[in-house]
Amino acid sequence: MANDIEESCLLTYYHNNPQIKEENIICDDIKNIFDILKNYQNKVDLIIGGPPCQGFSMANRQRMIDDPRNRLYKYYIEAIKIIQPKFFVMENVKGMLSHIDQIKEDFDNINYKNTYRILNAKDFGVPQNRERLIFIGTRLNINPDNIFDDIENISKHTNRYVLSDALEYLKPLQASTIKNSTELDSEIFGKKIDINPYYEKGNDYINLINHSKPCQFVFNHKARYNNDRDIEIFGRLHEGDKSDDPKIADIMPYKDRNDIFKDKYFKLESNKICKTITAHMKFDCNMYIHPFQARGLTPREAARIQSYPDDYFFKGSFTKTYMQIGNSVPPLLSKAIAKAIKKVL
Repeated sequence: MANDIEESCLLTYYHNNPQIKEENIICDDIKNIFDILKNYQNKVDLIIGGPPCQGFSMANRQRMIDDPRNRLYKYYIEAIKIIQPKFFVMENVKGMLSHIDQIKEDFDNINYKNTYRILNAKDFGVPQNRERLIFIGTRLNINPDNIFDDIENISKHTNRYVLSDALEYLKPLQASTIKNSTELDSEIFGKKIDINPYYEKGNDYINLINHSKPCQFVFNHKARYNNDRDIEIFGRLHEGDKSDDPKIADIMPYKDRNDIFKDKYFKLESNKICKTITAHMKFDCNMYIHPFQARGLTPREAARIQSYPDDYFFKGSFTKTYMQIGNSVPPLLSKAIAKAIKKVL
């Protein structure tokens, strides 16, 4: 069963997992489905969830108790209490650490032994610096710390990759210069579904995320609209340059506030891991400028950096694709967690 309040996420999930019964994919607020969850009591091995976490963000200075968005984490605990799975996994931002004792106590109160660690996706083959707080809890007679030991042991035997590994073998594109053109397909700035000109070509990373199965099509590889000024900025910057670079001082729109907006523009470095992919990309990709092309990353490139396979198609509007990719847990990290839990089951 899958639940989310955001329809586009569930459309994507259903499209890519057609074996799931449609009635088991529920678009609603979690607090409205507790009666449905009772049908699953003591029948489920594992619940995996990531309650929306804006209230725990490091940038958010409010107290946890004051932020209504944090009620969702309480509802997640209530769902676990109702279903009584053998295991749960919860993913969240590092900002949740400041309330870790309270969270552990909340899980203790529903009789789940639980522990947590900060895991970085880069240690699991993902070419991205992405630290997240992972909780694992169980009602079985085992120590959840042992599962984390297994997960970290997997990371020790995992190859590391960089941004260029993820961006290789994708068609070069230009930024769109046509406003409100997200549904318009083009040979120049990309298509929602296109023929893959690099079919059967790949590198170690691409073969890893695609399970060595070549994909004949390219999905969601479209460059977004940018005005002439931004395209000029993208072209002038070199890899690793940001907003305070003198090469763009004459056209930098935020030069009076460079201390605040120094990362408003950032050109990614191909020979390093990528910075954290975030849902902010739905607004603009100025902090995610392609290292070789004068444009922001496409949703497909962001998905590659997150370790999604090339045949995973994101449904919904153009901005919703960025949102889904930026909010998600990288599949290669998910795989390591799942592998360790499956070993116990």
